[in-house]
Amino acid sequence: MARIIEIADTDHEGLDAYIRLTGRQLRNRLEPEKGIFIVESPIAIDAALKAGCEPLSLLTEKKYVRGRMKDIIGRLGDSVPVYAADERTLRDMTGFALTRGALCAMKRPEERDWRELCTGAKRIAVLENIVDSTNVGAIFRCAAGLGIDAVLLTPECCDPLCRRSVRVSMGTVLMVPFATIGKNPADWPDPALDELKAAGFTTAAMALRDDAASVDDPEFIAAEKLAIVLGTEGDGLREETIARCDRTVCIKMTAGVDSLNVSAAAAIAFYQLGRK
Repeated sequence: MARIIEIADTDHEGLDAYIRLTGRQLRNRLEPEKGIFIVESPIAIDAALKAGCEPLSLLTEKKYVRGRMKDIIGRLGDSVPVYAADERTLRDMTGFALTRGALCAMKRPEERDWRELCTGAKRIAVLENIVDSTNVGAIFRCAAGLGIDAVLLTPECCDPLCRRSVRVSMGTVLMVPFATIGKNPADWPDPALDELKAAGFTTAAMALRDDAASVDDPEFIAAEKLAIVLGTEGDGLREETIARCDRTVCIKMTAGVDSLNVSAAAAIAFYQLGRK
């Protein structure tokens, strides 16, 4: 039987993860084994539980304890506290309206080495310095739905397990293996990109250049092992990264539009890769 704890103010120490700890404190870079991430909405919480993530506590509206959250609460076991409050109290505590009335604090999965993660992978995405959590979450959702085997992130990328990224991805960020490529910003693009090539991947930079091939180029689609490299919002990929990639591909634009949002571009590229 779950432990239901009704709360009326922010004094309870069990609420620290939801209202007092910063994103950096939750991630706990100094002691990664103690890291926490927050999952928002019943759909994302369900996906996280199915992915084997360990729940630490749940925060929800009182009316959902025996309603839409009943099944999830039943799966948490009696060792996981469930904090319940009315909608207004929750909004005052967190500063925002909870998506469908639930947040779950979970133990952060152990970080993986990108080399081990890419063993056997045929199609991977590399995100260079993408900082918007909405874009990162949307890219992971596209990756999960369109057959990308793994996602690699450069050291300056947004944390894919931040609350908004997990919510936007609908929990699919926990379905696609991911890892950081390079221990610090100085490792990208060299030597990390060269290591990726040495692992057998053809590297394709997505960039709007006159010499870029179309993303539906048969040669691009036919590569045995392919890493598609996507750049940050606004500036796109660094020139050094483009120069070091094996080829450059783009989505041909019309009507004077210069480019697509990076998550939209990722969806088109991932779909084309799935045609192999």
